[in-house]
Amino acid sequence: MIGESIKQAVHSVLSNKMRSFLTMLGMIIGVLSLVVLVSIVNGATSSVTDSISSIGTNYLTIQIQDDKGTPFTLEELEEIAEKGAVAATAPIAQGNATAKYDRTSSSISLRGTTGAYYEIQGLSLARGRFLKNADVNQKSQVAVINATAAEELFGNTNVVGEVFSIDGYKFTVIGVLEEQDSAIGNVSERLEAYIPFTVLSKISGSSREITSFYASSADEKSMDKVEAEMTAYLYKRLGDTDSFSVVNASSVMEAMTSVTDTMKLMLGGIAAISLLVGGIGIMNIMLVSVTERTREIGIHKAIGARKKNIMMQFLIEALLVSVTGCLIGLLLSCLTVFGINHFMTSISAVISADVVFIAIGFSMLIGMVFGLYPAWKAANMRPIDALRQM
Repeated sequence: MIGESIKQAVHSVLSNKMRSFLTMLGMIIGVLSLVVLVSIVNGATSSVTDSISSIGTNYLTIQIQDDKGTPFTLEELEEIAEKGAVAATAPIAQGNATAKYDRTSSSISLRGTTGAYYEIQGLSLARGRFLKNADVNQKSQVAVINATAAEELFGNTNVVGEVFSIDGYKFTVIGVLEEQDSAIGNVSERLEAYIPFTVLSKISGSSREITSFYASSADEKSMDKVEAEMTAYLYKRLGDTDSFSVVNASSVMEAMTSVTDTMKLMLGGIAAISLLVGGIGIMNIMLVSVTERTREIGIHKAIGARKKNIMMQFLIEALLVSVTGCLIGLLLSCLTVFGINHFMTSISAVISADVVFIAIGFSMLIGMVFGLYPAWKAANMRPIDALRQM
């Protein structure tokens, strides 16, 4: 009996192709918008997560707003790294300068730090080495540059040993970083140079005071312990919590996940409205179909069809329209996502199995719910009244 109901439903849909397509249109647009929007958010989330994971989440960023007249020094940071669960510390100071090599000149972003910065931030070298503590202590005018700086200033990345100037000071290139991209922006487009913290203090004319530094743990499991230890130390050192801030990199990841999950729900909710509108369209057309097929329903009942048989036939028809619209929507979604990834390099989209199953399940639910009333109306027609109508 179910097979016969499916045959009749297919025949009914195919006998009114244009009307059936227009009925499906709401479902097609709803599924298309749901899958594409959520896929774009998935792609952005994956990209941001990979970027954060690539630099690790087992470190803290500490900002000192008020040192109470007793500045932090490199020696103090080294002492902190030797205590408790803290694995390493590295100061960070930033500035901008003009880099020159031969006749090439360009603005460059400077970062003054120590050797521990390399491991804490998870950097990778293409050539040479990173800074060492000896470079910091001896105030050596050496620099590690990124690939963009090497290409911009020297024309290639094989530049270890080359000498260039930063604001008039001569620096020797000791290393070149591998090219890296970020989901937040293409970091590799900026010219960057990592130099000893003590040297940046000298060329910028500032003191050796440290107002920002990183502290890492041996692994992610001990991050909470490191955070608690650092907070306690800084509170004891500075006397209040307003004088410093401690940001856990893993909490940034959690916050980002929370934001993207909220975006998925919001965009999914907006797209679901289209599916609901499509469901209303299905119910409207099914009611029209019931009215047009009143005599047919009467004949079926007269020859012995039961209420459940009539109801099943119309429910299957509504479900067929809904699911077919969903499948067309999924096909168009795949083509759209492929086009986005192929032609728009700045946007990434990833279709997940979850959103596909949600789209199919929601479409089936809409077909059942919005087909229920027309099916019930058809099933409850009195045979004698139905046969009277031509």
